[in-house]
Amino acid sequence: MSSRRSEALAFSLVTGINHAMAKLVDIWDSMGIMEEQRVERMETVKNHIEGLLNDMITEEEALKHRIRTNIITFEKQLDTLCLEMSMDPYKLEEGLTVLQIEKNLRLHVEVLTKEKGDHLKELHGLQQQDKELCMELCVTPYYVPTGSIPSRTQLQEFREHLKTLSEEKKSRAKVFSGLREDIRKLMEDIGQKPETSLEKESVCHGEEIFLLTHENIKALQLLLSQMKVKKESLMNTLAELKEQAICLWNRLEALEQDRTAFQESVQGTLSDQIAQWQGEVDRLTVLQKAMLEDVIDKVRQELVALWDKCNQGTEQREPFNAHICDDDFTEELLALHDAELLKVKNYYDQAKPLLEVLQKWEKYWALFQEFEKKANDPNRFSNRGGALLKEAKEKVKVQKMLPKLEEELRTGVESWEKDQGTAFLVQGQRVMTYISTQWEEHKQLRGKEKSERATTSKKGEMTTLFKTPTKRAHDGMNTLTPNKIRKQTPTQPIMVRSYSCNSSSTFISVPSSKPPLSQIQMQKTKSLERSNSSSSQRTPLQEYNGTEEKKPVDISYSDFTGDLSKKTNDAIFNSTAKDLF
Repeated sequence: MSSRRSEALAFSLVTGINHAMAKLVDIWDSMGIMEEQRVERMETVKNHIEGLLNDMITEEEALKHRIRTNIITFEKQLDTLCLEMSMDPYKLEEGLTVLQIEKNLRLHVEVLTKEKGDHLKELHGLQQQDKELCMELCVTPYYVPTGSIPSRTQLQEFREHLKTLSEEKKSRAKVFSGLREDIRKLMEDIGQKPETSLEKESVCHGEEIFLLTHENIKALQLLLSQMKVKKESLMNTLAELKEQAICLWNRLEALEQDRTAFQESVQGTLSDQIAQWQGEVDRLTVLQKAMLEDVIDKVRQELVALWDKCNQGTEQREPFNAHICDDDFTEELLALHDAELLKVKNYYDQAKPLLEVLQKWEKYWALFQEFEKKANDPNRFSNRGGALLKEAKEKVKVQKMLPKLEEELRTGVESWEKDQGTAFLVQGQRVMTYISTQWEEHKQLRGKEKSERATTSKKGEMTTLFKTPTKRAHDGMNTLTPNKIRKQTPTQPIMVRSYSCNSSSTFISVPSSKPPLSQIQMQKTKSLERSNSSSSQRTPLQEYNGTEEKKPVDISYSDFTGDLSKKTNDAIFNSTAKDLF
């Protein structure tokens, strides 16, 4: 369609020129211009038209050349821009005219040029922020090659980097603020004024003084730890001074109201409090010098009480007995007593867990011995209100706790001796030897008591058998009268069995007639009661044999009860006399 219009336009142009020439001929005819002049004039018209067309052709050809030159220039610019901005080369569409190619290249160059300017402007701003952050954090700036144009991806990475630095700055600023606040508070608590440049900078309120570097953070953390150590040291010093003052108050029997008044007057920082307590200790020390004898006596009492608390025997106290008996009351003697008291206190603090377990064992051991004594008391069956059931439950608990505590002591003492490098002694003995000695003494005591009871019982039965018929036996049983004895059948003897401590049996046969039914029934009833009583009182600890004296050996509750559970064939423990009818 466009080609037809251009052809029609060209045809109309030729037609117009023809019409114009026809009019010129008519004008020339009307004017009577001759042929030579007409030709001359036509030449002039022709030259003018040809010159005009040639000029137009020249201009268009120049335009065409300029467009081609622009295309080449734009292509070069595009290649350069794409390379600088790390973009893929621009590709033209196929089938485009020269003008379309030039236009597309020109517009794309303009877009990339504008984008390049925007990137450079943003890069400059980002680099400025990065420079400030890197100076504050003392880190390496983000690397951007000199003269290069960052791409969109590079700019995005730069933004992420700045975001990370900003968050790091906030985090470090928070850490710095917390450290400086803690340091400032600790200095106020202990009453210390800043001396070094670091301390002065840490307590000032200007936040921009410190660079937020890892080195500065480490320096502040080190300073904070030093302040904490110093505060802890001052607290320990203050506690020691308080302990010294309380000890001196107790020795000098200071009034409670005076103590309270002084404690309420102590105020200020730790350094101020230490100075006030030190002054009080110095004052009490001066008073103590004037009362050395009373003070040393009180220290001795405290030392003896602490020795008892630590279960220290005579051998452990022997090295200091010379000072205990010294009557020359001097400051040197008081110093020796204080040193010994401190030594024993330190030992008590180290061995306190073991001493508490030992104290608990001794408590249950005392209960165990008390239950053993109660087992031989016949009056306990007259108690009402569930006392026997409660006693049985407590006894079971004691029997469970004793071996458990002994094992805990054994393992604890082994660990303690390994750590301390010294033996743990109780009354001058190793702890397991001490416990074994207690068990062995208890075992011997029970054997002795049993032997005495057996001897007493045998004497009583013998006395009862050989009494005159007119008197009653001591055990309250009915004695047969002589008349009733004559009526009894001689072929029915009375068998009486008694037992001694070595479990041997003795049978005495007395010819007599059959006793009355009431007497038989009474004997059976008392025998049954005694048998039940003996059976109810028997515990695992009562099942043991032999009363021979033995040397103390290391035994425990479990070994002791195991030994007691072994019964021999000839051992008989029921001391109740049974009638054999």
